[in-house]
Amino acid sequence: MAKKTEKDTGKAFDYTLLKRLLQFIKPYRITFYGVILAAILLSVFAILSPVLLREIVNTALENKDQSLLLNLIVLMMVVLIFEVVSQLSFVYYANWLGESVIKDIRIKLFKHMLSFKMKYYDNSSVGLLVTRAVTDIQRIGEIFSQGFFMIVSDLLKMVVVAGVMLFYSWKLALIVFAIMPIILYATKVFQKAMKGAFIDVRGQVSNLNTFVQERITGMKIVQLFNREKIEQEKFRLINEKHQNAWLKTVWYNSIFFPIAEIVSSVAIGLIVWYGGLRVVLNNNVDELGTIFMFIQLSQMLFRPLRQIADKFNVLQMGMVAANRVFAILDREDTITNEGSFEKPSIKGDISFKNVHFGYVEGEEVLHGISFDVKAGETVAIVGATGAGKSTIINLLNRFYEINSGQILVDGVDIKDYKLASLREKIAIVLQDVFLFADTIENNISLKNEDITLETITQAAQEISVHDFITSLPNSYQYNVKERGSMLSSGQRQLLAFLRAYVSKPSILILDEATSSVDTYSEQLIQKATEKITQGRTSIVIAHRLATIKKADKIIVMDAGAIIESGTHKELLKKGGYYKSLYQAQFLAEDVA
Repeated sequence: MAKKTEKDTGKAFDYTLLKRLLQFIKPYRITFYGVILAAILLSVFAILSPVLLREIVNTALENKDQSLLLNLIVLMMVVLIFEVVSQLSFVYYANWLGESVIKDIRIKLFKHMLSFKMKYYDNSSVGLLVTRAVTDIQRIGEIFSQGFFMIVSDLLKMVVVAGVMLFYSWKLALIVFAIMPIILYATKVFQKAMKGAFIDVRGQVSNLNTFVQERITGMKIVQLFNREKIEQEKFRLINEKHQNAWLKTVWYNSIFFPIAEIVSSVAIGLIVWYGGLRVVLNNNVDELGTIFMFIQLSQMLFRPLRQIADKFNVLQMGMVAANRVFAILDREDTITNEGSFEKPSIKGDISFKNVHFGYVEGEEVLHGISFDVKAGETVAIVGATGAGKSTIINLLNRFYEINSGQILVDGVDIKDYKLASLREKIAIVLQDVFLFADTIENNISLKNEDITLETITQAAQEISVHDFITSLPNSYQYNVKERGSMLSSGQRQLLAFLRAYVSKPSILILDEATSSVDTYSEQLIQKATEKITQGRTSIVIAHRLATIKKADKIIVMDAGAIIESGTHKELLKKGGYYKSLYQAQFLAEDVA
């Protein structure tokens, strides 16, 4: 089935999309049916008040029957109480149902996003994804709390009102019905105009969120390069487009609702005129109660029409949001996890066999890479920027799928491993360390219940990180704030080493982990490196001479291919590409 475009889902009632949303109601069937029942009762109780008013005017007042008047007023009060109870139940549980549904959708969406390939995030805006997971899903909730159920309730009320009108006076009913096509036509035009307006609004909201998120994240760059005025002007233009999109919806509302109000007033005038003439000409006082009833009933008929137009707006925005959220849920950018192989521990043998890979179709990054790493070995990978070093790490962790070839761990294709089983055996220390806005303890354990504070403390002492942590306020409970902004790059790197160490990996990967730290931190990192690489397979991508010299094997890459391999001394003797790299990048450090 062809996927719907965003414009296709501008219609307020998309049966296919609504049917899919209703699947999420299954766990809450009882509440759903309860809301429908409350809507029916609300329609019945709402119609009883005008009917009772007619009886008061035509019977109690005309006959001056005080006892009947009192009884009818008491009955009207009872009906009013039941109407209030029905309204309260309807509104509360409709909203409760909406919030429950979006909770489930948001959990499903986040779970799905967790399984995406890194390629998806490479090509997606963070601000846009945040909008989908937060704002758009909230709009879906409004389909139930303010859209679908409200429309059903209003339609039920209108059907009951129309039936009562025809029952008591078909002539007055026809006067009211003759006015309805005008409001219906105005509603249709209004709804069509709002369709494009709300799609524009959602687009501008996404643009605004994306812009703000990126600038706040990159605020240091903005201020460093004195781009405040430029970014402020860009924000002004984006905000202006956002404002104009919303003002367009305000403009349509300000046209429609006064027209609807005028038409409603015309209907009341015609009821009074025609009914009043009948009273005067026929001297039929019984018509007075009917006129009062029809004035109330006409308001009950026209008010839902006006409200339905508003509810259709909510429904429209919800449908657009649902289409966007389902577009993410329907994406098949997830890493296939069909492997069944898992075991408590692995030795750490790694083999790349003629691996071809490209981030973009038709643009290959790795051209038939083949190499072996024996269990317990430390292998360094060196090369110029863009040579494909980090790509090897990404592929080993199955962040991306290879185009062809094989990657084996302990002789088993990594595709045959259960994804979680494979990744829990591998730990990575990246150059750009990501820390959550949480305590050091939680950033190290990542809230793994098997990693206790005692385990973390002992590991920190073993790799000489404990003293640094205890020097911070609150020690292991120190909150590093967003992305670890309260720590230096060297301190963040030390925590990354500790995080890798406590996970007790069989394979350790260091991706340029010492390229941007101070001398003191580097010394600590070198000690940590020596400790955590003992007895486990290690792949090191680094520019630091000491790490590379001690490696069991060095793989030299250029333009996505392996051009040399051997020990540090062997490669220097060859006098090839590695030696030129050594002289260009490491000679000064070696002399020092």
